[in-house]
Amino acid sequence: MAAQEQGKHRELLARHRAVMPNWMALYYDEPIEIASASGRRVTDREGRTYLDFFAGILTNAVGYDVPEISDAVRAQLATGVFHTSTLYLIEKQVELAEKIAELSGIPDAKVFFTNSGTEANETALMLATQYRRSDQVIALRNSYHGRAFATVAITGNRGWSASSLSPVKVSWVHGGYRYRSPFRHLSDADYVKACVDDLREVIEVTTSGDVACMIVEPIQGVGGFTLPPDGLFAAFQEVLDEYGVLLVSDEVQTGWGRTGEHFWGIQAHGVVPDAMTFAKGLGNGLAIGGVVARGDLMDCLGANSLSTFGGNPVSTAGALATLDYVLEHDLQANAAKLGARLFEGLRAIAAENPVIGDVRGKGLMIGVELVDADGAPAPKAAVAVLEGARERGLLIGKGGLYGNVIRLAPPMTLTDDEVEEALVALRGAIEGASA
Repeated sequence: MAAQEQGKHRELLARHRAVMPNWMALYYDEPIEIASASGRRVTDREGRTYLDFFAGILTNAVGYDVPEISDAVRAQLATGVFHTSTLYLIEKQVELAEKIAELSGIPDAKVFFTNSGTEANETALMLATQYRRSDQVIALRNSYHGRAFATVAITGNRGWSASSLSPVKVSWVHGGYRYRSPFRHLSDADYVKACVDDLREVIEVTTSGDVACMIVEPIQGVGGFTLPPDGLFAAFQEVLDEYGVLLVSDEVQTGWGRTGEHFWGIQAHGVVPDAMTFAKGLGNGLAIGGVVARGDLMDCLGANSLSTFGGNPVSTAGALATLDYVLEHDLQANAAKLGARLFEGLRAIAAENPVIGDVRGKGLMIGVELVDADGAPAPKAAVAVLEGARERGLLIGKGGLYGNVIRLAPPMTLTDDEVEEALVALRGAIEGASA
C-alpha cells in the first residue's frame, strides 16, 4: 500500500471509530474499504482485488455490476422519481408483489414491502400477534431475526441479544443447531421426534396454549449456517396446528434459490408456512425486504400502517430485475451444482484437518465449524482462517453461537473456476490456522 493511500486508510478508520458505535464491528485487523466491483470480485481502495464469498452478507445474490439490474435502476432514476409516497400507486411494486405472491406457494398471498429483514420480521410478529390476539412466540435456540426491539427478543443467540427487554413472551425449542444439540447422536427420524416432543412440552409447560406463532430459519444464518434434518418443520407444524399456532419462515438468507434444491428454504420440509419474510438477495444490494402471507393474516390489522420507503420505485425496479435474472438464468440450479462441488472440496480439506469439526449447509450457503482438539469451539481459529483467506485474495464470513464458524455464501452466478480458486485459498488458510 502506498504511503499516501495507507495514510488515507488509517484516517478513515479513525474517523469511523470516532463517530460510529463501538458495537458495530469491522472485519479484519486492518479493515478494508470496497471501492469497486464486477462479477464476483471486489477491489479495495488500495487496489487489491478479492474473490467475494460472502456477498455483502448474502445480499449480492447475482454479483456486482450486472447490466440488467443496473439498467433497470438507471431507467427509474432517469424519470426523476427516486421516491414517491407509497400512498401512491407504484407499478414496479405491484409487479414485484404479484411475482413473489405466485412464487411463495401460499394460498391467496399478499405482500408488504419493508427496507430490511429486521423490519420484515417485526411486521410478521405484529401480524401474528394481532391475528392470534396473543403476545406469545416460539423461536429456535441459536436463531437470529434482526436488531430491532421484538426481533432481538426472539433472537436465540446471546452474542446478538442486546437487551433482555421484550414486547413479546418467548419460549425456546431445540432443533436448529444439530452439531452441538443434546440430540446430536440420534438418527434423523429420532432427532425429529425428540425435537417435536420438546416443542410439545414447551407449549404445554411454558405457555398458556394460545401462542401467536413459531418463527424459524430453515438454515440459521448468523448462527453458523446450521440446519435440522429435512422434515422437522413439517413435523413441528402438525403440533402447531393442534394449538392453532401460525408458522412463519424467516427466508431472509435462504430465499431466492440459494439452497439449490428449492426456491425457499422451508420447501425442503414439505410444508407451506402461513407467512414468509424475505430481504437481502432480492435487492442484489438495494435495501428491500418484506412479508408474504395468507391474505386473511396480512389483512388482520385494524389500523392504518405503511412503510415510507418500503417498496419504493428504485428498490422495486432493481429487485424485479434481480428476481427476473435469478429465474431466467436458473441460478438455483447453479447454486445446487457448484454448492455440491464446494462441499466435496471442503470435505476433502476436512479429512486432512481435524480443526474442522463439521461442514454443513445447502447449495451456496455453507458453514465450516472449527474446533479445538477436544471438540470445543475454536473462535481463534476462525479469526485466523478469516484473515488467512483475505491474505490469499478471498473474502469469507464468520459467525456461529461461539464465533467459530466460517460462512461461505458467494453470489449465485459463481463459476467452476472460482470454486477451485476459493478451495485453494481456503485450504491454505485452514492449514495455516491449524499449524
